[in-house]
Amino acid sequence: MGFIMEFAENMILRMMEDPEKRDAAQREHVYRMKERCERTKAAWSLPLRPYGFWTFERFNSQLSWDPQISQQAGRRDPYDDLIHRHSNPPPSSSCRS
Repeated sequence: MGFIMEFAENMILRMMEDPEKRDAAQREHVYRMKERCERTKAAWSLPLRPYGFWTFERFNSQLSWDPQISQQAGRRDPYDDLIHRHSNPPPSSSCRS
């Protein structure tokens, strides 16, 4: 009977993982997660858009193209109507009877 118990004990011990290896793997995981969190926190302190993103020509030209955006409160230029009137002359009335 002692042989069976010894056999079972050895089989269980062989199937179990080494606690030192398990601890080392867990420690490495914690170190990786800590490093990843530090990188994430460092990235959070950076701006979402690079310096000057909102002054790119593409963005500014979109503001002037889209009348819904260009005529919004705070974006409306008092000279817009004058520029628009002088750049697009009224159609000439050539209705002669």
